[in-house]
Amino acid sequence: MFGWEFPPFNSGGLGVACQGLTRSLSRRGFEVLFVMPKKLDVRSEFARMIFADVDASKDAAVLEGYVVNSMLTPYLSSSTYMRKEGERGIYGRDLFSEVARYRATGARIAREETFDIIYAHDWLSFGAGIEAKKATGKPLIVHVHATEFDRCGGESGINQEVFDVERQGMQEADCVIAVSELTKQIIIRYYGIASEKVRVVYNGIDESTAPSGVGMRRLRSLKESGYKIVLFLGRITLQKGPDYFLRAAKRVLEKDPRVIFVVSGSGDMEDSILQLSASLGISKNVVFTGFLTGTDRHEMYVAADLFVMPSVSEPFGITPLESMKLGTPVLISKQSGVAEVVKHALKADFWDVDEMANKILSVVSHPALGESLSRNAQTEADALTWAAAAIKVDGIVHELIK
Repeated sequence: MFGWEFPPFNSGGLGVACQGLTRSLSRRGFEVLFVMPKKLDVRSEFARMIFADVDASKDAAVLEGYVVNSMLTPYLSSSTYMRKEGERGIYGRDLFSEVARYRATGARIAREETFDIIYAHDWLSFGAGIEAKKATGKPLIVHVHATEFDRCGGESGINQEVFDVERQGMQEADCVIAVSELTKQIIIRYYGIASEKVRVVYNGIDESTAPSGVGMRRLRSLKESGYKIVLFLGRITLQKGPDYFLRAAKRVLEKDPRVIFVVSGSGDMEDSILQLSASLGISKNVVFTGFLTGTDRHEMYVAADLFVMPSVSEPFGITPLESMKLGTPVLISKQSGVAEVVKHALKADFWDVDEMANKILSVVSHPALGESLSRNAQTEADALTWAAAAIKVDGIVHELIK
């Protein structure tokens, strides 16, 4: 399995998905060799990440790690990683040189190991998977967690080089796994992949990937003063729709000034979102926390009266499930894969800030509605598991091996 992030070294849902899926596959008897592009001290409660000596005697299901030193990190773009002119080092000068280096390791690793199936997560890993397949002839699965169309919020502005890598990976694969029907249709329409080759496996959440609920230490005083908290938690990028979140906040605050809007995350739109908050005249009601991890992140979920994911194009969206698991109601974009599988969630088009504002006001103004959404959402999240995803992947693997 080729990937490029794994908790606790993850900055988004991809690492969470890798953890949940590999854990559940291990429980089904799979032995997973997980290849990462850079050396990290990765540890797991459910399996051991091993980088040199393998000792399978201590655990029936061992997750074994193989390290490829590299500077690849999650959610890089061709513009965010560029080594300075004249700077020396063993790494490529730009992102695509790094992707090429990672790709080149695929064949070498494949020749050294014994396995039945090759599995690659997202575009940075597709090349390594392709080379492993060429070297061994073993079947290749590529798992599409997001496409270039999602990251750019549509057809305009896509990076052709990234698109070409994605398309090649899907063409060379024996099976393409999409995280939603929304993503499957993008793959068929824009990448020209046959419908029967694309299988939908929804993400999940379970005890290995769910956040743990903790107290509201720093937010308790606000709550006790009668303020309601509405949370945006995710990358501050075009894809996630933080600007629509703030425009909806403006509408809400015109009717109820005792609402605090929390923007938790980081990304390339941070400066513009800060400026938008000021230009809308709502800065005193907007809190920017930066990127949160661990208990800080979980505290925000628990403190919120409503979690909002206004994504422009979201292949799936694990954060709503994290929120639901902790009993916090959610409002999600209809342009998201998770909207296909959750029923006890409020939904709106990402661009309809008036509708979003109306739904936010309904929750913060009517405690009974929030309590009903909370109770039903938590029950629903409990049923959306990685074990169910692993059953589907198990079936696909056995089809390919036969």
